[in-house]
Amino acid sequence: MYPKPAPFLKTNTYEYESAPMVKATGFREYDARWLFEKEINLMGVQALGIGLGTLLHEMGVKPELATGHDFRSYSASIKYALATGLMAAGVKVHDIGLALSPMAYFAQFALDVPAVAMVTASHNDNGWTGVKMGAQRPVTFGPDEMGRLRDIVLGGKFRYAEGGGYRFVENFPDVYLNDLTNRPKIRRKLKVVAACGNGTAGAFAPKMLERLGVEVIPMDTDLDWTFPKYNPNPEDMEMLHAMAEKVKETGADIALGFDGDGDRCGVVDNNGDEIFADKIGVMLARDLSKLHTNATFVVDVKSTGLFATDPALQALGAKTDYWKTGHSYIKRRVADLNALAGFEKSGHFFFNAPVGRGYDDGLVTAIAVLDMLDRNPTKSMADLYADLPKTWGTPTMSPHCDDEKKYGVVERVTARFRDMQARGELLTGQTIRDLVTVNGVRVTVEDGTWGLVRASSNKPELVVVVESPASEQRMREMFRAVDGVLRENADVGAYNQTI
Repeated sequence: MYPKPAPFLKTNTYEYESAPMVKATGFREYDARWLFEKEINLMGVQALGIGLGTLLHEMGVKPELATGHDFRSYSASIKYALATGLMAAGVKVHDIGLALSPMAYFAQFALDVPAVAMVTASHNDNGWTGVKMGAQRPVTFGPDEMGRLRDIVLGGKFRYAEGGGYRFVENFPDVYLNDLTNRPKIRRKLKVVAACGNGTAGAFAPKMLERLGVEVIPMDTDLDWTFPKYNPNPEDMEMLHAMAEKVKETGADIALGFDGDGDRCGVVDNNGDEIFADKIGVMLARDLSKLHTNATFVVDVKSTGLFATDPALQALGAKTDYWKTGHSYIKRRVADLNALAGFEKSGHFFFNAPVGRGYDDGLVTAIAVLDMLDRNPTKSMADLYADLPKTWGTPTMSPHCDDEKKYGVVERVTARFRDMQARGELLTGQTIRDLVTVNGVRVTVEDGTWGLVRASSNKPELVVVVESPASEQRMREMFRAVDGVLRENADVGAYNQTI
């Protein structure tokens, strides 16, 4: 029998090389993330593979799975350890090689394989690893499946089976890129910055954009897992600022920035202004609603209130459903409601047919943005942005908070705001109008200014977002108020960025 994993083993010891180590906190709400060699070792990854194979059998899913890996120096070895565990559990593994996460999701359809396990730590710092998993295309695991997988792995409750196997799928990236670009070219003459932050997307995004017929200006497209300039995260202001400088330097019409595993896309307009992803979502919802009236859109609780209040969307009969933050949550909600699209402030966008297949793909998002520009030939990206009602919002800010403590902090912050509302206590000088607690706490006051606090699902951090439809001053007042409540908790550390 395979040994039951330990939560910690000392490196450079017999035990570390002979037993599995898997830290429990690596099992997140909708994927898995660990610091490699500190929180999980290769035998622990093998145990994860046996556990995943056990879960597939338990779910009654045909034991076939597509897998790929990002470009980090250790990702291939992690993928092969995962594959050996899956094969021990009787799973046939289809390996597409170096890949983006959406390429692995696409493989479920192209190879007619029900399950997926993509080895990636996305935009996390070097040293992290992780696995994004699913067994019902196009959705990926949520809390129920992740909780069950955790229990199987940590409890050593493995099921072995015959019939496992492995095959490498040759030239699969070409199949993926051909699928994306087997369509009319972009008619409008566009100069596009392709910013990849030295992440995996650098191997694929520029090629895709060139095939669409636009002029491509590559930016940090060489694969380098040390991330020499900044982490490939289009929600991070450092990457967005670098994209803005490139636009100003080259006179580009737009900059498109891709995260480490290619499932997200960020945008900087022709003036060099960074546009947060939720505003891009409103713009795309407007564009798509002209083609598909009375459409339903799903958005996460971090997103702008414009999805519900924008007069243009209301006139086109668009309906908005605010839901839990997290790619698996939004992806599943889009599928359940048969929504046209789903938008997360982080840049995970999900398009159902006829635009996409329901999973998050940064390259599909890039195509949707370019199609929007193509359908508005007299307007620049800045013009389309200026057409939106004005709001003042922050980037997604992430103060450090240990994984073991962050949910408790959010519970205390939620209780604090509930108590303030019950007592009629003012926040930023106004009455608390509304509290939304579907995912953390989103507190809104009389003039519509709101602030959100939730626990990050994939890093030891909290998530803080603030927006005001009234003024920048009101937005800053709300940030100070929310941060003041947060600072009542000694476990909250410094922000990765602030306003």
